[in-house]
Amino acid sequence: MTAIITNLHLKGFSTGKIYTGKMKKICVPGLNCYSCPGALGSCPIGSLQAVIGGIKYQFSFYMIGLLMLIGSLVGRFVCGWLCPFGLIQELIHKIPLPKLKVNKTFNKLKYLKYLILVIFVFLLPMFWVNIVGMGKPTFCEFICPAGTLEGGIPLVLLNKPLRAVIGFLYTWKIALLVITVILSIFIFRPFCRFICPLGAIYSLFNPISLYRLKIDSDKCTSCGICSRKCKMQVDVYKNPNSLECIRCGECISSCPQNAIEIVKPKLPLVKNSKNNLREVK
Repeated sequence: MTAIITNLHLKGFSTGKIYTGKMKKICVPGLNCYSCPGALGSCPIGSLQAVIGGIKYQFSFYMIGLLMLIGSLVGRFVCGWLCPFGLIQELIHKIPLPKLKVNKTFNKLKYLKYLILVIFVFLLPMFWVNIVGMGKPTFCEFICPAGTLEGGIPLVLLNKPLRAVIGFLYTWKIALLVITVILSIFIFRPFCRFICPLGAIYSLFNPISLYRLKIDSDKCTSCGICSRKCKMQVDVYKNPNSLECIRCGECISSCPQNAIEIVKPKLPLVKNSKNNLREVK
């Protein structure tokens, strides 16, 4: 639903032109390419790079503040429920072919997304600049398969002049997209697990966000059903607020003991007519 709402500029898919109206000044919470012909809002990672790589070396208070606000409210709930590219990977994963579990050695690649965040979103746009001092949006330009799928391919198909100038970089991006699609068939959300810098940011808020999970130790029998059900391979009963949890909720519905709960934010206490404390409603 979020993917549809944030890409309602349907006219762009027939004209091949990007929407540049006032709504483009607003960032959507998930990874949604600015250059997608249907996009009404901006991608937070693209916007972050644009400001960091700007000629004036400005600090993006708006973007950092927005990401911190969303992260502190819901953490990686955005990855599980609001990101269009996450949805695309899940749909591809439904193709009925054998599925692979990521082993412990290969799973260490989950730290790669933090490296990509630091190098391609912050350092390169900041320091790899042209003669007038402007940096490139290096993650978008050299890595992002979501941008290739949502923006690059539609624009090239719809614009003959663009087809005449595509070169190695476009081929490279297509290759990364093909690899991502193939991996998505066999591995659940490989881009979210290993590459996405936006997921890396939101993951840092998982343990402290208002929306988080709690294990009722009186009910939990450590049977491990929740961990086996988790497609992100999180040991839910040991670490319910793992940085890798995308808040899909499958562990909650799978627990036979109902031991996994969503933590409700505590409301301020006030005194009632009988001088007893109760939560504000």
